[in-house]
Amino acid sequence: MRIYNIMDLFAGVGGLSYGFSKLPEFNIIAANEIEKDISIAYTLNHPEVKMLNCDITDITREILDEVLEGKKIDIVVGGPPCQSYSTLGKRQIDDRANLFMQYKRILEILQPRAFVFENVVGILSMDKGRLFKQIQAEFENLGYFLKYKVLNAVDYGVPQQRERVILVGIKGKNNYEYPAPTHGEELKPYVKLKDAIGDLPILKSGQSSNVYAHGVNNDFLEFVRADGANEVSEHTAPKNGEHLIKIMEALKDGQSKNDLPEDIRPKSGYGNTYAKLWWERPSTTITRNFACPSSSRCIHPRDSRAMSIREGARLQSFPDNYKFYGSDGMKRLEIGNAVPPLLSTAIAKQMLKAMEEYL
Repeated sequence: MRIYNIMDLFAGVGGLSYGFSKLPEFNIIAANEIEKDISIAYTLNHPEVKMLNCDITDITREILDEVLEGKKIDIVVGGPPCQSYSTLGKRQIDDRANLFMQYKRILEILQPRAFVFENVVGILSMDKGRLFKQIQAEFENLGYFLKYKVLNAVDYGVPQQRERVILVGIKGKNNYEYPAPTHGEELKPYVKLKDAIGDLPILKSGQSSNVYAHGVNNDFLEFVRADGANEVSEHTAPKNGEHLIKIMEALKDGQSKNDLPEDIRPKSGYGNTYAKLWWERPSTTITRNFACPSSSRCIHPRDSRAMSIREGARLQSFPDNYKFYGSDGMKRLEIGNAVPPLLSTAIAKQMLKAMEEYL
C-alpha cells in the first residue's frame, strides 16, 4: 500500500485533517497552528502529528527539514484564516487576506504533488474577484493545475448549511473529481437538527447534563457516537439573563426577533439574530458565536436556550469523543472555524483516488 505524507497548514482544531487521518493510505506528519490553545486541541486529537505552534511566517526550510526528518510531503492541506474573506466581515485586503502567499511559500519549499486549499465563499468576490484570480495565478506559477468548486457540507451528511470553496492543485494533469453529494433530492434526506442533537438531554439556561436522552437511532448518531460511550461531555447550556430567556421562550420554531411582541423585541440586531433554528431542518451556518443569540441564529428550537458546546460540535459533525481545549469561548472558536469532519472525509476519499491514478 502506498502511503502519502501530508502537512496541514492553518490547521485549527483538525477538522480538515480528520478525513485524511481516517484513511490508512494517508500519514499526516506535521501541522501548523498559531494559537496555543487551538494547537493543544489539535494535538489531543492527533497526538502522532508534529505540531508547529507558531506564526507560519516563522517556518523556514530548515525547520521543515528538521520536522520532516527526510520524509517527502505529497499533499499540503489547509485554509488561511477566513475573516477577511467573509461576506459578513469588513472584507479588507489586509495581512490575513495575503496569508495565501505564506501558503504558497510553504508549497514552494515542500513541492508536494497536490494541495487542498479551503476557504469561505466570500473569497471568490473579494476585491471584485481579483484576489481569487491572483491566488490562482500564484499557484499556477508553481506548476499546479487547478480546479475549484463550492461544496455545501449539508450535501455530505453534515446537519448544517455551510458552503466552502475547495481549490485543488495537482502537478501534471489534475484528475481530482469532487465528491458527489450523498444527501439531498433523490438521495439520503438532509440531516435535520432533530436527528443531529435530539438525543442530547433537555436543558434550561445554565443547566448541565452528561446522560444521553436516548440511544442511537439514525446514521448520523452512529457516526458521532461510534465509541459507544454512555456519557456525553460539554453539554452545558450558557447561563443567560431573565430578559433574554423571556425572548427565547417567546419564539416559535424558526422565528426571529421580528416575530417577537414589541414590548420584548430587541431594538438592534440583524434579521437573523435573536432567532430560533428549525427542529426539522439542518442548521444555518454556525460561527464561533453559536451560543450568542444577539450575534447569530442559534437558539435551540426545542429547549428555547442558547446552544451548548457539544451541540455546536454536533452541527459541525465532530464525533462526541473529539476533544476541545481552553475556555468555553476558545472551544466555540475551535468549533466555529473548523472544516466539518464529514466534509473533510468526502474530500480526502477523492484525493486518494486522484493520487492512486498516478501509480
